[in-house]
Amino acid sequence: MAERLPASGNTAPFFNMTIVYVSEDLQIGEDAFQLTAFDMDGDKLTYSISGTDSFYFTVADAETGVVTLRNLLDRESQARLTILVAVSDGINEAVTKRLTIIVEDCNDNAPVFQNLPYDTSVLENTTVGSIIYTVFANDSDTGTAARVSYSIQEVIPDTTKNHQLFYILSNGSVVLNGSLDYTMNTFFQLKILAQDGGGQLRGEMVIQNSTTYLSITITDVPNLDPRFLNEPYSGSVPEGCPLGTTVLTVTAVDRDTGVNDEISYSFINASVPFAINATTGTITVSQLLDREQLPSEDVLLEVRAREKNLDIYGNVAQATTLVTVLVTDVNDNKPQFYQCSFSDCDFIHTQSNFTGSIVEHSSSRVPVSNLNIVARDPDKGINSTFELYLQGASASAFTVSPTRIAGTGEVQILVQDPFAVDYEITHVMVVQLIANDTGNPTDCCSTANVTIDLIDTNDHTPEFPQSTYSLSVKENSPDGTVIATNITAYDPDSGAGGQITYQLVTESVQEIFMVNATSGAVLVRNGSLLDREMRSMYYANLQAKDGGNRVGITQLEITVLDENDNAPTIIGSYFISVEEGQNVSTQIRAIDNDEEGTPNSALGYKIVPGLYSDNFTIDQNTGDMHSNEPLDREAVDNEEGQMVVTVEVYDHGVPQQSTMVNVTITVATPISSTVTLTGYHLLQDVNDNMPMFLQQSYEFSIFESSEGSFVGNVTATDADRTEINSRISFQLERSTGSSNFLISSSRLGLGRYSGRLSLDPDISIDYDTMQEKFFSLVVLAENTAALNAGNAASVPVLVNILDVNDEPPTILTSSLEDVRVSENGTQLGLVHTVVATDLDTNHSLVFEELAVACYKGDISAGEVCWDWFVLLPNGSVLANSLDIDYELCDMVQLTIRVEDLYTQKGSQYSRNGTLKIWITDINDNAPIFLPVSGTFVIIPEISPVDHQVATVKATDADSGLGGVIVFSIISTVLVEEDGVKRPFENLFKMVTTAEQNTYTGNIQVASNLDSSLKGRYQVTVEAQDSTEPQHTAQTTLNIFTVDQSYRIHLQFVTTVEEVQSNLKSIELALTSATKAGVHVVAIRRYDDSHATRVTPKSVMEVYFVYSNGTALDVNQLSLLIQGDPLVLANLVNLGLAVIGPAEVTEPSKEKEMIGVIAGLAAFLVLFILIMTLALVLTTRSYKRKLSAMKALKAATTLSPAVVQGAGIPGTNKYNAERANPMLNLSLDPSHDLGFHEETSSLASINSLDENKVDSPKEGNFKAKRESPHPTDSTEDEVLAAALNMKQPQKMAFDNSAFNTTDL
Repeated sequence: MAERLPASGNTAPFFNMTIVYVSEDLQIGEDAFQLTAFDMDGDKLTYSISGTDSFYFTVADAETGVVTLRNLLDRESQARLTILVAVSDGINEAVTKRLTIIVEDCNDNAPVFQNLPYDTSVLENTTVGSIIYTVFANDSDTGTAARVSYSIQEVIPDTTKNHQLFYILSNGSVVLNGSLDYTMNTFFQLKILAQDGGGQLRGEMVIQNSTTYLSITITDVPNLDPRFLNEPYSGSVPEGCPLGTTVLTVTAVDRDTGVNDEISYSFINASVPFAINATTGTITVSQLLDREQLPSEDVLLEVRAREKNLDIYGNVAQATTLVTVLVTDVNDNKPQFYQCSFSDCDFIHTQSNFTGSIVEHSSSRVPVSNLNIVARDPDKGINSTFELYLQGASASAFTVSPTRIAGTGEVQILVQDPFAVDYEITHVMVVQLIANDTGNPTDCCSTANVTIDLIDTNDHTPEFPQSTYSLSVKENSPDGTVIATNITAYDPDSGAGGQITYQLVTESVQEIFMVNATSGAVLVRNGSLLDREMRSMYYANLQAKDGGNRVGITQLEITVLDENDNAPTIIGSYFISVEEGQNVSTQIRAIDNDEEGTPNSALGYKIVPGLYSDNFTIDQNTGDMHSNEPLDREAVDNEEGQMVVTVEVYDHGVPQQSTMVNVTITVATPISSTVTLTGYHLLQDVNDNMPMFLQQSYEFSIFESSEGSFVGNVTATDADRTEINSRISFQLERSTGSSNFLISSSRLGLGRYSGRLSLDPDISIDYDTMQEKFFSLVVLAENTAALNAGNAASVPVLVNILDVNDEPPTILTSSLEDVRVSENGTQLGLVHTVVATDLDTNHSLVFEELAVACYKGDISAGEVCWDWFVLLPNGSVLANSLDIDYELCDMVQLTIRVEDLYTQKGSQYSRNGTLKIWITDINDNAPIFLPVSGTFVIIPEISPVDHQVATVKATDADSGLGGVIVFSIISTVLVEEDGVKRPFENLFKMVTTAEQNTYTGNIQVASNLDSSLKGRYQVTVEAQDSTEPQHTAQTTLNIFTVDQSYRIHLQFVTTVEEVQSNLKSIELALTSATKAGVHVVAIRRYDDSHATRVTPKSVMEVYFVYSNGTALDVNQLSLLIQGDPLVLANLVNLGLAVIGPAEVTEPSKEKEMIGVIAGLAAFLVLFILIMTLALVLTTRSYKRKLSAMKALKAATTLSPAVVQGAGIPGTNKYNAERANPMLNLSLDPSHDLGFHEETSSLASINSLDENKVDSPKEGNFKAKRESPHPTDSTEDEVLAAALNMKQPQKMAFDNSAFNTTDL
């Protein structure tokens, strides 16, 4: 443009600037550049600008020329601006010049992905390293800010493996880095980041980026075998059902779900009574089923599922499964009997006859031995239950055990009435054993004949028919003389128990008598000792003993019969003096020691013929002798005038015994003839005879403890003729034991006295304490009128002391020592013998059981052991029960005593004794798990190694090592929510502890647990005792796992330290509201970038778990807390701000699909809202466009202006209609589908979210950066701008009722 010269000579100012540079990140109001002009005159200058592009600038100071930014610049929309600048000196006409403004680039644009959306399909068997897709992003900036690099930010599903499955090249090509598996994932979504090289923006180095999603659909190929659904398979069918009955249907599917090949079914195992439909998989019965004939009621069928076509490898795709068919029972069999042991019975041959044996009088509940009866009903369950009972004549003596059996059981015949089982009554007993299936009335019963042979025991004592036998034997009988031949005892026992041996048990007679040990005949051992005159009666005890040492006794009274073995004994001497012419008379006195009242002691007298025998006569019966006539001295031949007459005294026994005595008669010449013969009988007697005992010795027998009792009489005579001279007194000569006796005299007649010997009433004689069982006494007979002490005679007297059964028996202490017996009947029979003694010579001891006490430890066990042991009368202790059980009773205490059947005086019983029988334990019990109360729950995230998660308890009734329990884990299986079972090893371990008799198994964590797993752990625990034979028991625990999906974030406005200090109060409030266990995982600082209405400072990660294994999710927790206002207020006071879910790193496929569906639904709702709003706003926009078109037609004559480009404010996109691009963009389906809670914004730094457009007021429009068309305050400038575009121009204005933030 040519400069015009001033008219007055004043020079006009001029510009020397043609181009300026302005950074596009310049902010409104900031200095853009300064106009500089020169005036030669130094006039004051003022500046101004105009033109279309002056829309962006304004002259802040007209005098200095400082130009500031009026509207934001965008290099990518218009990189070059041209304005008219003017300067005036106030004198000359204003000078104008076109000024070029270069907009310098800043990194204000993020890369923009092209050709959206991104989605592709990939074959499942695509090789590793293949490029599966290429993305491209463009950056409108320049230089390094336009260089785009790519990276994969996220892979959905979000797993570590999936993160490594893809990578992206620098050119945007996505490469497969691993193998694909359609069954694991059918879809992937890759979050791809496009990032520029960075550049300056507002004075700082800025790197811009944007993200998009690549959706990858996996196409299935036939590379997997089919899979059976709903495994395991099990079904049931009753035996005998019709052919063709349906059991169950198996179903298999092609795991290549995208292929879904046709599947056929068949059995692998042959010869099964079932058929399968090849197409439907339905299993039916093909043969008649008999459960009892099958090897097992559980029939295992191996089913094959086969795909019609080969897989991609050319192989047959197939799978197998096991089908368990339970053939259920029908009551079609009756019970049968078998002769075998329970453990090895083959159940082939039935038996109807059994033979066993039992000892007679066995205790109640003792089983008949050697039977081996097993009863079996091959049916099952209640159908196999049958009753047992006995019939027959002997049925009441026995009972059957058990009385009811389910299936198979060993049968025992037990004694019920011990007294009826008597060998002496019958040797054989027969019962009928009936098995009755009450559920099968048509064919119910089986019968077996049981023959029971009775075994005799020594249960009888030999018995004599009489308690006393009176016998007699002649004195002086020869040795071996049989006194009695028929004294025998009866013992009905058989064998040795009935074999009797005889013995005399009285010691005092054993040297005189003897007994035949076999026949019982009583004989004379030494006949020379049989002297009736010494002892006329003997008492002896005859003992009969059987082979079992049972003793019977009878008493023998043996009378010694008299033999005429004693000649008469003359009493005194006969010397008679008589005066001549007198008669003389005298009596010849004599005795005979033979038995009185018998001819042997009946005496006769006669005068032996001699010189003077005719002068005298004697009475043959009385012995009175007298002269026949007066005596004549002169008739006597001798000088002394003596006449000797011999008298024979004889007895009447056979052979007759006699004694001669001389009677001397002296005839004297009378002194006075007046003295008559009657006054001159005899001379005065002189005490010239000493006493004489009638026997040379005496022997008596008395029983002990018979104080004051009569012992016997001794008899003595004195020949003196006067009372005084013939008087005799008896006394005992002092000797050992003489003080125990008393003797008294009594007159029997002239010159004949008896001495009565008796025991002192104040003295008791004890046979059992005497070393010698007799007393040797000497009895003196003294004439009390004798002038000297020599007139005394003595005789030995033997007093035998007979034993009286007066001592109680005594149990030997040594035989009451403790006894040990193993349990379970392993020591049947004799286990101990109790021994007793009795000081008495004649005794019969019988043991009695008074009481039985059962103990388990120190506590009474009741009556459980009462029939375990039997005490026989002979002291034998028998174990006679198979039910001896240490676990029920470990000590049996028998209270026993002994009775002496022959006791005559005093107590017949011993003191009570106690025998302790200790039951020895054997390992016969398996451990028993105690009931588990409650539910075990584990939170893997807070369960470190060694953390205890569950507890089991068990006991073992055995003692010692047999009761020591060790726990172990047999298996661990995770049962997922869909029922799939996954085995694990070494997840848990057992720690065994013991307290008294209870063992505790603590299940602890052995390795880190996967917190993403859902379901429950089934842990099978085994308890095993510690000695042979070892027993085990198993139990299965359910440990419910609470996965991360139940972890809840509680956000607090207080700091971590404050939350930790208030932790107890927080937990108490949460527990009060939820009634659940509160498990705090962590308390950490809040570092989330989500915008919230409050600013949390800390986060508590926590689980809420109930004892039954259930847990609260965030919604349930919120409802519970909101439902308790007091708790809610308390928690708010403690700083609680937000309740939210925690992040879940590995969602399940089901939840992924739910998330996808929910995202799509939300997207659809959002899309409808956007389209509705777009329709409304587009209508308004077109009204404004219509007005602009009218103005355009009216302004076609104006000068056109250059338009640099159709830029859309706030974006790097272009739109032909110049409308708001947010309303015209197509919906991008590749945006985040909602798999994550966090998504990054796709808006650029110039996003419309940050800008608003003001609505027009009073015809004035305030243009903003969103519109590329500058406007001014006048309509002419608008029309001019339209002419410069050479085409209809559209404008976008701010609508205060709508802004993009609302989108």
